Amino acid sequence: MTQTTELVNNAPQTIDDLRRSETVNELVQRYDIVNKVQSAVNAGTIGNALGGVVGGAKLIFGTIFNVLTVLVLTIYFMASFERIKEAGYSLVPSTRRDRVRLLTDEILTKVGAYMVGAISIAVLAGLSTFVAAMLLGLPYPFALAVVVAVCDLIPQIGATIGAVIVSLVGLASSVSDGVVCIVFFIVYQQIENYLIYPGVMRRSVKVSDVAAVVAALLGVALFGVVGALIAIPMVAGIQLIMREVLVPSMDQR
Repeated sequence: MTQTTELVNNAPQTIDDLRRSETVNELVQRYDIVNKVQSAVNAGTIGNALGGVVGGAKLIFGTIFNVLTVLVLTIYFMASFERIKEAGYSLVPSTRRDRVRLLTDEILTKVGAYMVGAISIAVLAGLSTFVAAMLLGLPYPFALAVVVAVCDLIPQIGATIGAVIVSLVGLASSVSDGVVCIVFFIVYQQIENYLIYPGVMRRSVKVSDVAAVVAALLGVALFGVVGALIAIPMVAGIQLIMREVLVPSMDQR
């Protein structure tokens, strides 16, 4: 907690260190980053997203309000979850109620296993970042690890956001540290996306590696962040229904 506070408080100093870095300034001039950012602002890309200072404040407080709303609704939902399930089961004909109950409980178990798997992957990303930051001697290694772990829970863009934050801190320390951070996250994200993530999901949700990767990609492409969150549990549920319902019904014909 202390390191996180120090990281936030020293953010202006970190930005100032980046501005004073000759290598960073050379890269900014070589790739004309300032003019590109200014063009984006003039085109309304950033201005429309934030709407100035007032828009930025609204965005921040709106996000906080939405998070609190979801948190409160989640607590109420979990408190009455069993009653909601029983009410739903009562709408099913009594002859099929036990079967539906078993299938639903199994699907919910897979959803819970998916969440545990996602948290485990995020913790592993945080631990890897902590080790890398300690080896490089970066300031606030624990805070940086927490930032990466939390960001890793955000589908599609979270891992990139965490990598950018740590890489900027590395660049503020030295150019070599920044380059090492960038290379580390490029390599680690490839390993996470194609080895760790499918492997964890195969063991926790019992979805094949190919199905996990394809489901995640299709979910992001079709429904964005929401699609990424529900893709693998949905595939697990479909596989269960096919195995327990469709296949037996076809065998009886």
